Amino acid sequence: MTANELARPGRSWLLRLVITFSFVQGAVSMARPAVSYRALALGADQRAVGVITGVYALLPLLVAVPLGRRTDHGRCAPLLVAGVALISGGCALSGLAGSLPAMAAWSGVMGLGHLCFVIGAQSIVARRSAPDERDRNFGHFTIGASLGQLIGPAAAGALISERGGRMASTSATALLVSGAVAAFSYASLWRLEQRGRPVVGGARERDAAGPPVPVRTILRTPGVPAGIFTSLAVLSATDILTAYLPVIGEDRGIAPGVIGLLLSLRAAATVACRLVMTPMIRWLGRTALLAGSCVLAGVLCGALVLPVPVGALAGMLTGLGFCLGVGQPLSMTTVVQAAPDRARSTALALRLTGNRLGQVAAPAGAGLLAGLAGTAAPFVLLGGLLLVSGGLAARTGEGCSVPVAGGGGRKAVPRGRKQPERDRKRPPRDRKQTGREP
Repeated sequence: MTANELARPGRSWLLRLVITFSFVQGAVSMARPAVSYRALALGADQRAVGVITGVYALLPLLVAVPLGRRTDHGRCAPLLVAGVALISGGCALSGLAGSLPAMAAWSGVMGLGHLCFVIGAQSIVARRSAPDERDRNFGHFTIGASLGQLIGPAAAGALISERGGRMASTSATALLVSGAVAAFSYASLWRLEQRGRPVVGGARERDAAGPPVPVRTILRTPGVPAGIFTSLAVLSATDILTAYLPVIGEDRGIAPGVIGLLLSLRAAATVACRLVMTPMIRWLGRTALLAGSCVLAGVLCGALVLPVPVGALAGMLTGLGFCLGVGQPLSMTTVVQAAPDRARSTALALRLTGNRLGQVAAPAGAGLLAGLAGTAAPFVLLGGLLLVSGGLAARTGEGCSVPVAGGGGRKAVPRGRKQPERDRKRPPRDRKQTGREP
């Protein structure tokens, strides 16, 4: 899908949302390594850096579900505006901070802003996309994240230098620049949300009515747990791969510059995957594509521990990046389609909560395993997680699939759930009773 196709009438909102997400994710991806370097320049040890990094993921856990509840019954755009402001401010103030507690606090503000933005942006995609367009639109939406992850770390590396004791000043500069990059996203942050009122008595008004759906009910809905676990496994694999591939490179004598190129190759393969998401879904189907990509990613992740040449390692990372590109957008669609209509934003917030838990637990578990069994253990663990997520995706099946485009069909009923009485086929009424001829 080209930019011209995204920009055609009725779709320009998606292009602008992708551009906004690229700037936001690029700023965050630039700031996170800069925060670590800045903390080291202020005298932090490895434990302190871990705490500062963990605050980024832990603070949003406290507010994810309330933000989702608020978005289910209100507008999404204010969350985008607030999220960009928090990210920009958190980045800039981290660069000006002169103590480690202040660094931790502003890192948490940055993480909170990223959570606000992502909840609001994902909810806009879910609301503005027809059921048969969600896979495609979520795939294009996540291209923004991939572009930011591709460019952000490289930009941070170009700005930060430790020569002549300049680590403190150059890392601060990188954080100030990342704050400016985040603020620049306001240029495309306009008219992303439809503001028309729902028809009185219409479906949207009925769906929004009633008490909030309990979190337990959402988590018990078929398809939601599988979508959350798949997202957690894929994100954990991406984070651990970024953190531990340099360790493998050090063990095998691979230069840091080559490792950086390999990681960029992985990110580029993820972007390529999301560009061809729609034809892959048409060819394989959602369930087969999601389950197959997770299984293949698990095999490739485990195979990274083999002592192969750099060329073979590049091929495996390309395939792994392509497979990992499937999980995030399709897990979004899985959760949105499975969740109750008036709790979709809450379900997306629960998915992001799972992501944050994975970002905290996966590095801790990987570090423990690496200390006990060597650097190969984290990749074997991640391979197992991805294999399990592939099995869950296959087991969930098409229970929460969407009607085909233009088909007008009803949403499929998950296994184990009875079809609502109003949706069952009713016998034809007697023409004498209605007084009408057929």
